[in-house]
Amino acid sequence: MSGYGSADAGRNRVVVALLTFLAGALYGSVGTIGHRHSLRLGEVVIPWGLVAALIGVAALLVGIRLLLPGRWAAGAAAIGVIASVALLSLPGIGGSVLIPATIEGTIWTIAPAVIGVLVVAWPSLPDRRRTTSHAAADGSAAA
Repeated sequence: MSGYGSADAGRNRVVVALLTFLAGALYGSVGTIGHRHSLRLGEVVIPWGLVAALIGVAALLVGIRLLLPGRWAAGAAAIGVIASVALLSLPGIGGSVLIPATIEGTIWTIAPAVIGVLVVAWPSLPDRRRTTSHAAADGSAAA
């Protein structure tokens, strides 16, 4: 069995960081393509693509943060999202852009980074302790 500081643990951490980076890059790419969708109801425009993309990024990062110990995996996913958005915000060979200079484009460019910082910097939740009824049952069984 390998210890905490072994080479296997370090290798596993690198693999997990790479996989979460790739998941973040995938979410960033899909969000970049989908953030421009909107629903027009009369004079009101609802940017449902932007809302769905931001909820997806937040759900990915919070899920990784809750599932895996520490902040490094969520940080790698956040870097993947930010790198993907930054890369896809550059003009293409023909001059076309996926993120136009609109309010939705500006929000999509900035909000994933803000969400990433908030999720990674959020304090860790304390460990849950056993309830007193379980502790009392264990104490009486041990006596």
